[in-house]
Amino acid sequence: MKMKTYRIRKPKIVVVGGGTGLPVILKSLRNQGADITAIVTVADDGGSSGEIRESIAMAPPGDLRNVLVSLSDMPQFYEDIFQYRFKKEDQFLANHTIGNLIIAAVAEMRGSTYEAIQLLARMMHVDGHIYPSSETPLTLHAVFKDGTTAIGESKIAIDRKTIDHVYVRNTTDDKEAKAARKVVSAIMEADMVVLGPGSLFTSILPNLVIPEIGEAIVQTEAEVVYICNIMTQKGETEHFSDADHIRVLHEHLKQPFIDTVLVNTERVPEGYMDPEIYDEYLVQVAHDFNGLRNEGCRVVSTDFLELKNGGVFHDGEKVVEELFRLVFGSKL
Repeated sequence: MKMKTYRIRKPKIVVVGGGTGLPVILKSLRNQGADITAIVTVADDGGSSGEIRESIAMAPPGDLRNVLVSLSDMPQFYEDIFQYRFKKEDQFLANHTIGNLIIAAVAEMRGSTYEAIQLLARMMHVDGHIYPSSETPLTLHAVFKDGTTAIGESKIAIDRKTIDHVYVRNTTDDKEAKAARKVVSAIMEADMVVLGPGSLFTSILPNLVIPEIGEAIVQTEAEVVYICNIMTQKGETEHFSDADHIRVLHEHLKQPFIDTVLVNTERVPEGYMDPEIYDEYLVQVAHDFNGLRNEGCRVVSTDFLELKNGGVFHDGEKVVEELFRLVFGSKL
């Protein structure tokens, strides 16, 4: 007879990032019953989010919208409405999602994107906590190896130069970025902090280079796990190995802080990715296990791959199974 296992409590897991990779992991974490906090980047300045932040000087809503949906238990039909994107021929509504417009409206009503997300999280029965990394919109700056610079998340990859480092400033007054309420305490009280999956320079680092957040991640006693990207990205991580990703993270915070890295070892079939849809992804990230060990990381390498609709993703269930194995092995 199979014995049931009972956990003492839910593990506190903080997930940091943005973009499309984060919701996959969050949904699987929710299904496993973790105590989740999502810390979401607010440096996006492209598409619908960029237009809205330009119009009403608020933190961009797009990544926050996707995280709200991934942690909500609302019926599928409601989710479909919230995620509906107007057609490109719809004039001033073109390419906006209803969810972005709702977040913008509530942010204007409440005078704060942070407050809007807390209110919508209650309305949408979100299981967990969602915090923008900062309560003000941030502008991402990149300094390239040749000494030139680019300003704005959507501008960084255009010239396909090699990035030396990135930093963020408040969009409105160009002052040093500050962490949003409860973000630092969530990191310090966590059992595990998960970085990614997501674009290294435009989804993960914009959170870590906020000084208070970077300091908290270095100081926390939580297990810090990096989920390494499966594919390289045009203008960001061209020719990068998995160890290069870790080196860049450590260089930005000026010391090693990643305890464990999850690396996918399953091959992506040649020619599988649809270049019409996923044109920013180039080739599979090369493995450098010696380089990873030299960075002081424990390496978990296995098949984390999910192929879907011509795209390459992390399999949320496989990743979360590994995260739970790590967190229960180390902290609880």
